[in-house]
Amino acid sequence: MRKNKQQTKKKKVDISTISKTGYVRDLGITEYFPTEKKRREFGAHLTSIDIFKKFVFPEIESILYKYTWVDLFCGEGNLILPILEAIPEGKRIDFFKNHIFLFDIQKEMVEKSIENAKIYGIPDTIARNNIRQRDTLQNYPDIKSFKLPPYHITNPPYLYIGYIVKNSERNLRYFTGQNEGYQDLYQIALMNDLRHGLQKLIYIIPTNFLFGFSVSNKIRKDFLPFYNIKKAIIFERKIFEFTGTNVCICFFEKKTQPSQEPIIFKASKINSKITEREYNLSPKNFYRAGGEFDEYISYFKAPIPLKIKFYLTLDEVVKNKGQKEVKLLDVNDFSNGYFRFHTYRVNEKLYNKLNNNPLFVRTLDTGGWNGRVGIYNVKETFGVDGIVVTKEKYRTHPIQIFITPDLPEEDLILLKNYFNLMLEYFRDITDSEFLTTFKYSNSDYIRKYLGLSQTKKLLETFPVHLIPKEQKKVLKILIEQKNIEGIKDVLLSVDKKREKQPTIF
Repeated sequence: MRKNKQQTKKKKVDISTISKTGYVRDLGITEYFPTEKKRREFGAHLTSIDIFKKFVFPEIESILYKYTWVDLFCGEGNLILPILEAIPEGKRIDFFKNHIFLFDIQKEMVEKSIENAKIYGIPDTIARNNIRQRDTLQNYPDIKSFKLPPYHITNPPYLYIGYIVKNSERNLRYFTGQNEGYQDLYQIALMNDLRHGLQKLIYIIPTNFLFGFSVSNKIRKDFLPFYNIKKAIIFERKIFEFTGTNVCICFFEKKTQPSQEPIIFKASKINSKITEREYNLSPKNFYRAGGEFDEYISYFKAPIPLKIKFYLTLDEVVKNKGQKEVKLLDVNDFSNGYFRFHTYRVNEKLYNKLNNNPLFVRTLDTGGWNGRVGIYNVKETFGVDGIVVTKEKYRTHPIQIFITPDLPEEDLILLKNYFNLMLEYFRDITDSEFLTTFKYSNSDYIRKYLGLSQTKKLLETFPVHLIPKEQKKVLKILIEQKNIEGIKDVLLSVDKKREKQPTIF
């Protein structure tokens, strides 16, 4: 039964009645659930109080009176208002007046934040003075009027410009002028803080800020010369109810002077367990985390690399009809966990092409240790002569690899074993961060996707067609021993003009 306003004011509030999803229960306040349309329109994903208490509050607990705590995209206020729990009840109103300012573009969210502030004992008129409706992406508030330096803690809107162009014309205005070229609303929020000189920021943002390629190169290149990342918390599990967007909490601090120095910080990765690792973000690689793989394939690209092509199409099979019988796995005919195969008759040319190219790439982890991404033998894995695409090409199904020049069987085995060893090596030293996350799970590792361009570039680092026979024997032993440094020494000797490799790998 709904309580009236007078009853709500008199009721003593137990903070434990605030749910983990941040909604207030049994306090006479209407719960607000944004519609899917509004979530998409504003890119808003509400943060739970639990996330704030566990990961953010311990970092600021000792400095509460030194800053003005600001959230320019406050939603329900869950990243700032719980600070009031640490303030004695008799001092909360004065603290709120001088230390807390919240803004949101949505009127409903502003009202929700005001009601939540009242739960902590803040009068309505005072709450409304410091919690205001404002489009802060377009109209940044006057932070210089604050008595204390602002500390911005926020979960900004995330909405990729590709989605906006197709579905949300209202948001296009943000990506004009000085914001042209950015790829997401959260990136504009970061740049606004940079332009207004904020010193300290805590942002809950998509992990593509750290690991993304073209989607994030510009924001990192523009933002990180001015800010250090003091630490990060990377979630490899879902934390928002209505989106699977992978997020991290980044703790930023403005540099005393802009610099192009690498940024080194420690991060906690959270999935079924918590792991700790150190990151070194180099401006040479657009400050992208997990960049060791990219550095390697760039530095070790062979002087005359193998030529790599992917996919056998039905069109090619039809154009090469003949008398030779082959069994081809149809990647577009999948049911009950199995691909089906069909028998075709092809000419000598295609028959030889299939025989000379028995390898395929599995681009997607299956979820088991025996089904990780890598290069495999078509006949050994599927018992067929080749893999054909009869309809659409999908990058997640098995894809046959075609290599020029033709390689003898022993060279193909050496190439396959080298590729898989190096792939596992980089998965180990980067925690698979150079790969794209496909789906989070509770398995021993997070399922990842290997891009075809990554496959091609790693194959191009192994010029097996240029390596002398004696060195191939050495390489075979080194690969069996998993001697990465020895393998790199041999590869460097193939191109003697190259300087000795750096020590970053």
